[in-house]
Amino acid sequence: MTTKRIVAVVAIVAVIVLAFLAYSFFKTPEEASAPIEAVPIAVEQQESAAEPTATPLPPEPTEVPVSEAEATVEAVAETDAPAESSAKPADSPLPTPEPVEEAEEAPELAKQEAEPSSSAPAIFEIVQEESEARFIIKEVLRGDDKTVIGITDQVSGQIAIDPAKPANSQVGTILVNARTLETDSNFRNRAVKNRILLTNDFEFVSFEPTEVIGLAESAGIGEPIDFQIAGNLTVTDETHPVVFDVIVTPVSSDRIEGLATVTILYKDFGLFIPDAEAVDTVEDEVTLQLEFVAIPK
Repeated sequence: MTTKRIVAVVAIVAVIVLAFLAYSFFKTPEEASAPIEAVPIAVEQQESAAEPTATPLPPEPTEVPVSEAEATVEAVAETDAPAESSAKPADSPLPTPEPVEEAEEAPELAKQEAEPSSSAPAIFEIVQEESEARFIIKEVLRGDDKTVIGITDQVSGQIAIDPAKPANSQVGTILVNARTLETDSNFRNRAVKNRILLTNDFEFVSFEPTEVIGLAESAGIGEPIDFQIAGNLTVTDETHPVVFDVIVTPVSSDRIEGLATVTILYKDFGLFIPDAEAVDTVEDEVTLQLEFVAIPK
């Protein structure tokens, strides 16, 4: 093969590669398939309801047939009566047994003991219009430091709050529609969706909580609460355990506000950031945040 042919083949390959890169950067990403909906939370009962206790009823009084009772009274009278008819009759009648009232009260007692000792949790749901999921990453753009932020309100999730014991509260699956993430640059938006998060194939980023750590035993209205949520984060087809730092404030009995934050290495999830001429460097760490409002479902 001559030098000219080699150069021609290399040029053709370069053109194909550039065309593919240009297409992948500039093609229009697919839009969200549907408005995001919360995955119903599967509530685990922390404290089971008290088992009904069978209360033994007192034995019912034995009823003696009337004929037998009369015969008994007559026999006693004949035995104790003197031989002479002038003897005085007995001064007092035989005592009459009093009715037993415990038998009527026992069913009510058994009913009270059968009542459960714990209340059902209250289900709160994230309000999309007042919530925001975002990623934050730093880069050097044409020699200047820049913080890139991608945001979306297409986030969903449910929280089960135990009013009797807040420490037993649980968090359901959190979903974020990656196709709706937006930054301050359309070129970057296409790069994030088409080349980094591959949103045409993987529409959602999900977080499956496995444990709530350090949640207070009680909480007051207006008092911020700090704790952590451990779970499995899935980005594209990679899943890894992470721990979010969370601060939640019960604003009222029917509204809670919170912020959850975690910092990860995007390379741990198999992600890579394609080279761009204007971008000098990009940090390895990316911060994920969920700022939310939740109200009763």
